[in-house]
Amino acid sequence: MTGEPVLDAEGCTASMWAVLRDVSELRRSEQAVTRSRASVQREEHIERAEHRMAVELQETVLPPWRGSLRLPPQGPGALDIAAHYLPSASSGLIGGDWYDAMELPDGRTLLTVGDLTGHGIPPPRRWRCCWARRGMAVAGIEPGALMGHLNQVLETTMQPALGSALCCRFDPGTSVLSWAQAGHPAPLLFRGGSGRLLPPPDGILLGAAPQAVFEQDEVRLFPGDVLVLHTDGLTRRGDRGAGPEALLALAPRFAEARTAQECVRGVVEEFGGTERLDDACVLVARIGA
Repeated sequence: MTGEPVLDAEGCTASMWAVLRDVSELRRSEQAVTRSRASVQREEHIERAEHRMAVELQETVLPPWRGSLRLPPQGPGALDIAAHYLPSASSGLIGGDWYDAMELPDGRTLLTVGDLTGHGIPPPRRWRCCWARRGMAVAGIEPGALMGHLNQVLETTMQPALGSALCCRFDPGTSVLSWAQAGHPAPLLFRGGSGRLLPPPDGILLGAAPQAVFEQDEVRLFPGDVLVLHTDGLTRRGDRGAGPEALLALAPRFAEARTAQECVRGVVEEFGGTERLDDACVLVARIGA
């Protein structure tokens, strides 16, 4: 309300004029806007907290080593290993990608990468897969059979899931790589300045069918060979063609690299752009003399 007095000839108030407006609706709108702003701020805070927690949980399923690793630590034919996790462009997409490398009791080396479908995968499910594959590998189970057992692990969980995985076991004594895959991109082998995709043995997604059989294959590696394992999010880009061709184009750079870490650095420089649609992992193993 606003108003003024109307004065007579003697300067006294003769009357009043006033303008009144019902602002109830306006006040309700302002309150709604305030509540909405507070709600948005609260949701943003919750989202940041959830993302921070998701990143921390992501770290728990990745191996404790960072940078580079040599397995076995001593002796001829050891693998120079390096790996990297590449998050997606969207902070809300924390996926199920993982990588791992470990020395087995018999001196052989286990290399694995994989991806549980979806985002925000419940951590207990991923921990079960992580420790299951490690335990079975330590027990001496072959990569193909290991995939079959891991498939049963996912089948019998309270919340079944689908996942892809690649399991490789390298014997430094014979320089033979035994490997199996479950609906996962095959390894890329680089030798003498060129690269090729290893023909994948049969294998379907983990959790897709009970009693699935996973075949196993072998390949002989030589000193200087570079083996690249990755998840499919690495080459699924929004700005140009996807597929292994982009990785194979790095062959000249891998030939000049002296360490696996240099190879990983080249992959990250090529594929680590902010436009990534999905998270990804890459693991590089370079065969020593």
